Amino acid sequence: MQTQPTNLAIIIVNWNVRDLLANCLSAVQADVANSRLSSEIWVVDNGSTDGSVEMLRQDFPQVKLIASPKNLGFAAGNNAALRAMGFTSPSSPKENWNLPEVVLLLNPDTEVHLGALPTLYDFLKNNDRAGIVGANLLYGDGTFQHGAFDFPGLCQLAIDLLPLLGRWVESRLNGRYPRSWYESGQPFRIGHPLGAAMTVRREAIQQAGLLDEHYYMYVEEVDWSKRLALVGWQAYCVPSAKVTHFGGQSTDQVKINSLINLWNSRYRFYRTYYHPLKVKLAAWIVQVGLARKWAADFQAVKQGQLTEHERVARGQAYQKIITIWQGKSYE
Repeated sequence: MQTQPTNLAIIIVNWNVRDLLANCLSAVQADVANSRLSSEIWVVDNGSTDGSVEMLRQDFPQVKLIASPKNLGFAAGNNAALRAMGFTSPSSPKENWNLPEVVLLLNPDTEVHLGALPTLYDFLKNNDRAGIVGANLLYGDGTFQHGAFDFPGLCQLAIDLLPLLGRWVESRLNGRYPRSWYESGQPFRIGHPLGAAMTVRREAIQQAGLLDEHYYMYVEEVDWSKRLALVGWQAYCVPSAKVTHFGGQSTDQVKINSLINLWNSRYRFYRTYYHPLKVKLAAWIVQVGLARKWAADFQAVKQGQLTEHERVARGQAYQKIITIWQGKSYE
């Protein structure tokens, strides 16, 4: 006898943020209990050494735990849970009808507000072409955080790396959407949501496939959203679904590696989806921008804002990133 599919499956990939994970799970459970949704919660632990697995087994025994002995990264970690649910890459939307209707990828350093989960689920169920949906993100102090972006381009790179263009950080040129759109409370079309909290329709996952595991860290959600868009699915932000995102708790543990991973992933995305000429222009912007940062780091050392050890480590990272974008050392 076939059973009804789960409405919502939540996947949380954890690495050494035990206390934040416990808070995240408590908020998820409270929101699910306050809704009509049938749900299941999956935690993929990426080889944590802070007692996360022990805490899960003791305090959250109902959670479906995948304890990896090593750090799989974001994409492979989420894919481990998706495969355990029965998703393959890709599969026919007619296959495995009993897969969860909606999957939420949620960072462990988040706290969903009451009503957020059913709001995200209902929007996907009521909008046939919506494939991926993001929430209204807030920082830990309650202030606004951009949770949705247009797909990256040359303008975003220039604004990020060239100081004279810094005044455009909050503009559409930098892929940001006006705050008034969030404040209106009305859903709006986007390029992609931030990966801290994004819900995806079952059929969209089946059609576009799983996350690309070549992205070890960063840009995974951008690539996924791009592939979903290429097969006809739309992305939205739903401002009435609020999620606090404390931000960067795992990646802050390995800052230099995270910097290299970020720019390596950005290069993979540009090389995959953009014309070679655009990639060359982007590489030039990266080289000029990082050279400027390298020069600024010398001044930061003189002003006591940076140690010499930190400057050298950053310089080595900048050089590796430039080499990657020149196509000489692609990971």
